[in-house]
Amino acid sequence: MKTEYQYQDQISQPIYFKRGMSLAAPVLLWLLDALPAVMAGVMFYPLTRLYDVDFDQPFVVLSILAATFTLAILPSRNPTRQVISGRLELATNLLLRWAVLVAALLALGYVTKFSENFSRRVVVTWVLLTPVLLVMLSLILQGITRALLRDAAQSRRAIIVGCTQASMELAKRLSLHVELGISVAGFFDDRGSDRLGCSKHAQLLGRFDDVSSFVNTRNIDVIFVALAPGQVTRVRELVHDLGDTTASIYFLPDVSGFDCIQQRASEMLGMPVVAMCETPFYGYRGLIKRLMDVTVALGAILVLSPLLIAVAIAVKRGSPGPILFRQRRYGLDGREINVYKFRTMTVCENGDRVTQASRNDLRVTAIGKHLRRWSIDELPQLLNVLQGTMSIVGPRPHAVAHNEEYRKLIKRYMVRHKVLPGITGLAQVRGCRGETARVDQMEARVLFDLEYMRRWSPMLDLEIILATAVAVIRTDNAY
Repeated sequence: MKTEYQYQDQISQPIYFKRGMSLAAPVLLWLLDALPAVMAGVMFYPLTRLYDVDFDQPFVVLSILAATFTLAILPSRNPTRQVISGRLELATNLLLRWAVLVAALLALGYVTKFSENFSRRVVVTWVLLTPVLLVMLSLILQGITRALLRDAAQSRRAIIVGCTQASMELAKRLSLHVELGISVAGFFDDRGSDRLGCSKHAQLLGRFDDVSSFVNTRNIDVIFVALAPGQVTRVRELVHDLGDTTASIYFLPDVSGFDCIQQRASEMLGMPVVAMCETPFYGYRGLIKRLMDVTVALGAILVLSPLLIAVAIAVKRGSPGPILFRQRRYGLDGREINVYKFRTMTVCENGDRVTQASRNDLRVTAIGKHLRRWSIDELPQLLNVLQGTMSIVGPRPHAVAHNEEYRKLIKRYMVRHKVLPGITGLAQVRGCRGETARVDQMEARVLFDLEYMRRWSPMLDLEIILATAVAVIRTDNAY
C-alpha cells in the first residue's frame, strides 16, 4: 500500500538565513531550542526564594543535573521542527519530554537517597509549574520566530530539476512552510506539462538544458535535483554545468515507488544513507514510548486490581485448569515471547497448530465467554508491558502457528514485528477484531499495523487507547 510522504519527526533540513538579514530570528530560534534546559536549571532559584528556602549546594547540584539531563538525555528534536510544529504538537512534545526528565531525576534520587536534602514544596512546585511556563514561553517564541521568518524578502529562491512525485511533494510542503526560508520558482524537465501532470505547486520553467542560464540570470540560491537513479550521467553533467554558479545543490531521492516505513535521510560513518524500513522508536522517541507504557500499565494495574482479583477467582472456580494461559507469540524482531491471558477455554493450545476461537465455540468456558466479549482476558498482558515484551499500543501479537502461516501469504507481514506488539492497536479500533477466517481479514490488520508504524506519535497512542474503550463496548466480533 503506497502512501504519501510522511514527515513526522524526520524533518532535519536547516532553516536558511540570507546574508544581511536581522539576527533576531536566528537568536530566537536558538532560544527556542535551548529553553527546556534553561528553564529546568534556572527555575529552582526563584522557587527557593518564594518558599524562603536556602539555595544551597544541593539545589545548585540539582539545577545543574536538571539542565544537563535535559541536554544529554532529551536533546531537542531540531530547530526546524520546533518552528513548523503545530501548537498542540509542540506543547505535547515538551510535556512528554518533561515527564521523562522528571522520571529520570526521581530514579536518580531514589537510588542515591539524595532527594532527602530538598524541600518537597520547592520540588513539587518545580515539577508542576515549570512545564506550564515552558509551554507558554515556547509558544510565544515560536509565534515571534515564525513571523520573522515569513518575510518573503528574506527567503532563498530555489528551482527543482526533475518533476517527480517526491519533488512535487517537496514544493507543496515548502509553500506551506514559508518559515523555512525557501521559495520554489518552478521546475525544469524535458517532458511537457501534459505528460508530467504538474500540480499548482509545479510550474514548468524549461528543459534541463536551460537550467544553468536560468540560475545565473535569475539569482537562484538553491537547486534540488530530483532525477531518477538511472540518469546518473545527466546528473553529473548538470552538476558540472552548474560549477559556474554559487547555488547550493541538493539531491532529492524519489522513493515514492517503495512502501517505506519511517523513511528518512541520515548518515553512517560519514556516508549518506536513506532509511526505507525502520522502527518509529529511534532515539528519544523510544524513551517516550517506554515511559508511556510503564505509566499506563502501573496505573491500570492499581485501578483494576479488584477486578483482576475477582476475575482470577472466577476463572479458577469456573473450570479446571490454570488461571493464566501463556501462549507463544512473536514479539519484537520476530523473537518468541510468552503472552499472558486469563484462561477462557477448556484447552490451552500452544503448539504448531492453533485453532482460532469462533462464534459459539464449545471450547470457551461460561466465564470465558464474558471475558472475551469485553476483552478482560487480555488484561494480564499489562504484566508483559512491565516486562518490556509488549507495549500498550502496537500490532496485536499472533500465535506462532498463525505467524508461520500468514507470513507466507501476506506481503510484508513480518515488518509489523519491528515494534513491540501491543495490547491494543490501530487495527483493533478500526474494526479488525475477532476471528480472521479469511486471508483478506488478516491482510487488513497488517495494513493498519503498517499505517500505525508510519504515523506513530504519542498523540496517536492516546487516541487509540481512548478509542479502544469505545470499540470494546460497541463491537460484537470478540468471541
